[in-house]
Amino acid sequence: MPLAVTLPLQPATQAPAALRQAAQAFEANALNELLKPMFDTVDSAHGAFGGGDGEEAWRPMLVDAVAKQIAAHGGLGLAAPVLRQMMQMQETAR
Repeated sequence: MPLAVTLPLQPATQAPAALRQAAQAFEANALNELLKPMFDTVDSAHGAFGGGDGEEAWRPMLVDAVAKQIAAHGGLGLAAPVLRQMMQMQETAR
C-alpha cells in the first residue's frame, strides 16, 4: 500500500535571507562532494609530516570546512541560479 503524502494548502514562504542561506548551503554540499575524491587521493596522514590516524579521522571535517569557505566566497557560481529557481518556485506556489 503506497504512503499517502499530504501537503499543506498554502505552502510556507521563506524569507529571501533564508533562501540565500539554503542556496549557499546547497553549493557547499556540492563542493564537498567534488572535493572528497581530491582529498582521498592524497595520503598525507601517514607520511613523514602527517598526523597519522587522527588526521585521517578529521579529514572529512576539513573537507567540509574548505567547501563552506569556498561557497561563502563566491564558490562556483552555483548558489545564484539555485536561489533564483527557489524564489521562482516560491512565487509560483503562491
